[in-house]
Amino acid sequence: MLNTHGRQLALAITLALGLAACSHGANDAEQPPAFTVEKNGRIKVPEGSPLRKELAVQPVESRQAPHAMVFPANVEADPAHTANVLPPFTGKLMELKVGLGDHVTKGQLLAVMDSGDFAQAHADAEKARDALDLAKKSLDRARAVKAAGGNATKDLESAQSGYNQALAEFNGAQTRLAAVGGAQAGATQRLMQIVAPTSGYVTALSASPGAYVNDVTAAMMTVSNLDSVWITANVPESDVGMVAKGEKMDAMLAAYPGQLFHGTVAFVNPVLQADTRRDLVRAMFANADGKLKPNMYANASIDVPQPAQVFVPESALLMNNDNISVFIEVSPWTFERRTVDLSYDDNGDTRVLKGLKAGDRVVLRGGVLLND
Repeated sequence: MLNTHGRQLALAITLALGLAACSHGANDAEQPPAFTVEKNGRIKVPEGSPLRKELAVQPVESRQAPHAMVFPANVEADPAHTANVLPPFTGKLMELKVGLGDHVTKGQLLAVMDSGDFAQAHADAEKARDALDLAKKSLDRARAVKAAGGNATKDLESAQSGYNQALAEFNGAQTRLAAVGGAQAGATQRLMQIVAPTSGYVTALSASPGAYVNDVTAAMMTVSNLDSVWITANVPESDVGMVAKGEKMDAMLAAYPGQLFHGTVAFVNPVLQADTRRDLVRAMFANADGKLKPNMYANASIDVPQPAQVFVPESALLMNNDNISVFIEVSPWTFERRTVDLSYDDNGDTRVLKGLKAGDRVVLRGGVLLND
C-alpha cells in the first residue's frame, strides 16, 4: 500500500508543478482550477480540469469470497493405512526379510521366528484333532448300538455331546493357529512366519536377526501405505472457530517451491493440545508419486468462508491523519472523503468492514490528487 501511495504522491507533485507552471503562463486567466472545495467540504473537479484525465472512478461491488489463513503444518502417515507389526508369540528372530524404507505388499514374508509358543499352538491343534477323531468314532459306535436296540438313549446323547465339545475345541484351536499364521494341518513346527498385514513402506523397524522377542505388545516394525497422507495444521485457539470440516486446504512445502498441493479438511480435533493451546486440523492429500513424506514441514492455507463484503483495490486507499479514507463520487465530478474500516488484503483487493456499500462510486486511481 505504501508503494502505491508513494507513486500517487509523486504523480500529485508532478501534476501540481504542472498546474503551477500553467498558472503563471500567458493564459493564466483562461485555465480553470484543478478542483474547488465547496463549503460542505466536497471537492468539485470543473470541466476542463486536467484532473479529469487522471481520475478513474468505478462503482464497488459486494461479493462473498473465502479468506485464506496460513498455519504451520507437517506431513503424517494416514493412521487408517498404517499397521504396526506385532509378534503373535515370543521367540527368537531367525531371519529379517526386509529393511527400513522397503516397499512391501500385503502377505509378503517379513520375518521368521523360532517360537516354542508357536509350536505349542500346533500341538494343541493336533491334540484337538485327535480328540475329535476319537469322539467321532464313539458317536458312530453309539449310533450303531442304538440302531441294533442294545443301547440306551442317554448313551447316544452323551456320545453326541462329547463329539460336539471336541468339535468346538478343534475349531477353536485351528482358528487360533490360523490367526498366528499357522498351517491348518501338518506336523508340529517351531518356525513362525511374520507377513505384511497391508501394502506400503516399512517406516519403522525395531528388530534385528538373533534378537529374542519377549514383548508381544511391542511393534517389530511399522508398515505405512503412503498413497495418501495427512497434512496436519496447528491452528491457534483464537482461530479454531473459523475452521471446519470440508474446507479447502492448500499446502506449500520447502522441498517443492512454487508448487501447491490440494486437499480438503477431513478432521478437526475436538480437543486442543494442552501444551501449545493449538488444535490439530487434518486434511487428506493424494500422494501417488510419493512426494509428500511423513515429517516434512509445510504451510497450510485454509480457505475460511466469509460473509459478503465490499472490496476495493489498494490504489483507492488514502492515509488521512490516523485514518484510512477513500473518495466517493456523490454527483458527477463531485467527490467526498469517506473514512473506512478495513479487514485484510486478498489478492490485491482489501475487504471493507465499514464505510462503503455496494454501488458507491469510488476513486480507484488518482485519489491522492484530490487531497486538499
